[in-house]
Amino acid sequence: MELDAQFAGTLLKPYQTHIDGRHTMNYAAAVSDANPIYFDDERENGIMGPPMFATAVTWPILGHIADYIPEGTFPRDLLLTQVHHTEHLQFHRPMIPGDDLTLAGRIAAILPHRAGTRVVIGLEARDGDGRAVFTEHLGTILRGVNCRGPGRGEDQLPVVPNPPESTDKGWAVEVFIEPERPHLYDGCTGIVFPIHTSRRFARQVGLPGIILQGTATLALAARELVNREASGNPSRLEGLACRFSGMVRPGTTIRVRLRAQAAGQRGRDLFFDVLGEDGQPVIKNGWAFVRHAESNGTS
Repeated sequence: MELDAQFAGTLLKPYQTHIDGRHTMNYAAAVSDANPIYFDDERENGIMGPPMFATAVTWPILGHIADYIPEGTFPRDLLLTQVHHTEHLQFHRPMIPGDDLTLAGRIAAILPHRAGTRVVIGLEARDGDGRAVFTEHLGTILRGVNCRGPGRGEDQLPVVPNPPESTDKGWAVEVFIEPERPHLYDGCTGIVFPIHTSRRFARQVGLPGIILQGTATLALAARELVNREASGNPSRLEGLACRFSGMVRPGTTIRVRLRAQAAGQRGRDLFFDVLGEDGQPVIKNGWAFVRHAESNGTS
């Protein structure tokens, strides 16, 4: 199988959705994030959605990607072989229940990769006034698919800064992944794929059993970063990115580590990873940007 890099830039059909408090609360519950800002609807400013709720908003597109690529513009069947590889989220403002969002997307990049072809899908959510709410760049690997040409679109992708050499300002926390956690995440978020809930399906594709959703692992890391490094204020989180590098089995313990940070004029770059129970990384190259408290106007 082969994919021509000339298809980079292909536009996706638009998608519209409404944000409601039940769904934002359910996402927070899916990763046991009890932060009152997600649940206390008697707050003066109301509740907001967790930052990683963005992945639930875009899932109807990504989970049915062939339906959003205009027929005849792209070999849609090739995307059925995709494996989630990287995630990059830019948060322009928090999602608030009541928001009506329009998502526009494109095939942002098609690049050769040692395992096949890397495809990056870019999605931008805007509210009813046309203001950007979040931007997602999701990287996938099409295993066994050759990239025709040198690749296109890499220069348009967001860039994550390099961590500093010093790693003396870190912390680590262990998080137990309950056996039922993938089912809770599936049911509460609507991010549905049988490899996470069906032992039979997982074994049919060569796995020993079900695995935790990659976005769930990243959401657990985001929970710790927001609550520990942003004083529990998710509106201070402007960026989040990582590379998925391993699988998390239910019934095991993961370790979220802040390895380094670098302060700038507006905020801090945080560099993190997540280790599986065997000590091997399941998330690499983790990065987040948190605004300084005095730079933030949202409570």
